[in-house]
Amino acid sequence: MKNFEERLARLESLGETVRNQGVPLEEALKAFEEGIKLARSLEKDLEKIESRIEILLNEPEAKLQESPELDLFEGGQ
Repeated sequence: MKNFEERLARLESLGETVRNQGVPLEEALKAFEEGIKLARSLEKDLEKIESRIEILLNEPEAKLQESPELDLFEGGQ
């Protein structure tokens, strides 16, 4: 479907629809159902992102540096 931000914006829009007292019950129910599906998919995406962040934070620093740093002063003096 759409990217995370677009889906989140759609979820917010659906929430407004559900809260609108002038919306017919059937339309509010459809918006609620779509909102539940979107919320679940967004939650799964957030869990994946949290897992990736956790992995990055727990990796030893040596693994984070894929290429060694260059010593700019070596051999020039």
